[in-house]
Amino acid sequence: MLRPQKNNYREIYDITGLWKFKADPEKIGENEKWYQNNNFSTDIAVPGSWNEQLEAEGMIHYVGTAWYSHQFFIPENYADKKIWIRFDSVDYFSKLWINGELIGENNGGFLPFDFEITKYLKLGSKNKLTLLVNNELSCDTIPQGITQKEYAEEGRLREETFPGARFDFSPYGGIHRPVKIYTTPKQFVTDIKIDTEILSSDRGKVKIEVSLSDGTADTLNIQMLGKDDAAVKSFAVSNNAVKAEFEIENCEFWCCENPFLYELQLELLENNSIVDSYETKFGVREIKVEGTKLLLNNKEVFLKGYGKHEDFQVLGKALNMAVLVKDFSLMKWTNANSFRTSHYPYAEEWLDYADENGFLVIDEVPAVSLDFRRTTEKTLEHHKEFLRKLITRDKNHPCVIMWATGNEPNIVAEPSYYNGSGEKYWKEIYEYTKSMDPRPITVPNCQRAGRNDPAFTYSDVLSLNRYFGWYENPGKLDEAIARMDDEMDAIAGLYGKPMIITEFGADTMAGFHSVGDQMFTEEYQSNLLERYCRLIESKDYTCGEHVWNFADFKTPQHVKRVVNNLKGVFTRTRDPKLAAFTLKKIWGEK
Repeated sequence: MLRPQKNNYREIYDITGLWKFKADPEKIGENEKWYQNNNFSTDIAVPGSWNEQLEAEGMIHYVGTAWYSHQFFIPENYADKKIWIRFDSVDYFSKLWINGELIGENNGGFLPFDFEITKYLKLGSKNKLTLLVNNELSCDTIPQGITQKEYAEEGRLREETFPGARFDFSPYGGIHRPVKIYTTPKQFVTDIKIDTEILSSDRGKVKIEVSLSDGTADTLNIQMLGKDDAAVKSFAVSNNAVKAEFEIENCEFWCCENPFLYELQLELLENNSIVDSYETKFGVREIKVEGTKLLLNNKEVFLKGYGKHEDFQVLGKALNMAVLVKDFSLMKWTNANSFRTSHYPYAEEWLDYADENGFLVIDEVPAVSLDFRRTTEKTLEHHKEFLRKLITRDKNHPCVIMWATGNEPNIVAEPSYYNGSGEKYWKEIYEYTKSMDPRPITVPNCQRAGRNDPAFTYSDVLSLNRYFGWYENPGKLDEAIARMDDEMDAIAGLYGKPMIITEFGADTMAGFHSVGDQMFTEEYQSNLLERYCRLIESKDYTCGEHVWNFADFKTPQHVKRVVNNLKGVFTRTRDPKLAAFTLKKIWGEK
């Protein structure tokens, strides 16, 4: 479904705010019918993770089931509309009741889901919503989970975290993005797919595919607004769909320096009467790989930026527009031009802002640290479902230049990964992704997966996460850079593809200083990042460098983490460390 939009034919009713909440560690709520008798007493802000908000209530490390309830009013003038509810992200599993009636469930976080709720509502009256949320993960889910028992079975007790996680970021639980009631007409536009092509130095082509709900609408009017507004063109509806092509003279091509956006306006008609309208923005641009080069609009591009997280104090993983503006402002200040949505899809508002501000985005699914000893057919099925949902949501954003279909597979260095199972898995993921969208694909590789990672074979761009000078060769920058130099050249020679270093960095305590190479000091982080950047930029096969991480972020508890992962160039509250000034200087050079 398209994002909700308010116009003459559609309404939006944002129901975020203070809701009621109750934890259910014994999982008794469904049997006791809490969806009917849900007099929960604890307040919780939506959107917001339950962890830090309700730390005093014992929720800081809670993994399990919890319940939300909320009352909302539906006006009588919605009577001639279809009425929907949309959750932009709930992590991870959720189940919805309206006025005590089961509506449906969703398995998988980080992406939106919708339900039509027309027949369950009382018009001109208050209605009650109840949502069960569970943030437990398993071997079948994306991302995969791990339990304390599995840590023991795998002999990884010194790697055990609490809460248990196969990834190094907090397994936050809750409703993390806005919740909206919205309406559509009985006949409406359900999806829009926009593909663009550069024909010459000043001409572009736009291909549009529009999907419609079942109905008897017969005409779709399309108009493109830009530097020179195009005339309205009418197209006949066939099988609830319309395909159209436009050529744009004097075309403005979307790029970092000139993120020009065209606006597409649609009107759906039946018997010359408008029954629905929708508008969306897009940019005309091309992204492709040639040899060891990444090309944007047929010009070589080099990515400078960060791996990031949706993470902030108290909010947890919740969308907050003030934090979004602050983060983009700081990225611009350091002369960055890109980021990776590590390790899951971010709120679409991040992509909107990247579209508007000319940032390039590697869009990643939450297939992080896949353990191929424990992958199942359901793991693969869920992986594909995430890719389908991600591409459906983000396909029209010009900022999205690459799909990251996973991150650091085989981080446990299991030999069986190389017996053909890894190759088979990534081949299937690669072909499935390409069947939906032609953008380049990458899978960031970890040191333990090594130089012969099967994911490299099924990547258009090689991505390396390396921590020489930190986890290996700690404190020895000369040795670290020499190893990194050798590693990059060896892998580049094996595959002959463009390479991005998608992670490199060092944990750093703000305010710790030293004259020599002393780990955890601001000087050590600054020196490490500068030496990595100089090395990366000296290679003719590299097309980018993404520092890990933009800002400190919360992780599960572990002896190697002092509450947070401290590899941020900025603190969790976005104060700059010395490295921020170093990167600003390096990335500001011509």
